[in-house]
Amino acid sequence: MVFIHDTARSLAAVVDLVNTLPGHDDPDRLTTLAELDVYLEANPYTGRIRRTQAELDAIRDIRPRVRRLWDVGRDDAVPLVNAMLRDGGALPQLTTHDGYDWHIHGTSDDAPLATRMLVEAAMAFVDVIRSDEYGRVRVCSADDCDAVYIDYSRNGSKRYCDTGNCGNRMNVNAYRARKARETA
Repeated sequence: MVFIHDTARSLAAVVDLVNTLPGHDDPDRLTTLAELDVYLEANPYTGRIRRTQAELDAIRDIRPRVRRLWDVGRDDAVPLVNAMLRDGGALPQLTTHDGYDWHIHGTSDDAPLATRMLVEAAMAFVDVIRSDEYGRVRVCSADDCDAVYIDYSRNGSKRYCDTGNCGNRMNVNAYRARKARETA
């Protein structure tokens, strides 16, 4: 599964955004302007960025809405994505900047950052839906993790997120359980 550059970047940004939500024992990782700066450093956006508390609050408010995309299947994601596009006033435009060839921006650069983030997430999911790759939109299989990811593995067999050490931790747990059964 290969997505074009802007889709891959948008999917990475939306995964990072959703994974700032609190879960299991994890605290909310997007509560301060400093945490927003860390997010924006890893996931740069063009256009106006105010770095205000109001902007942070608006970004925090879209996270649960975007997270719902991991709770539904392909067909049920369509109305969610369409609502995001409509609510964000999506007006796709071709653009080129920062050394990237032509790609699509879903809103103008002067739209509020949270709106741009919501629309870019929706645009990326349009590509996932249209390419019939929604089965790769996953939640970590570790019993103590609810982080999200997009499975880019060749055969679509990835089960654990990249946010923690979930794969290793679950493999160690399974190994210890097998050893305990063998000695019992």
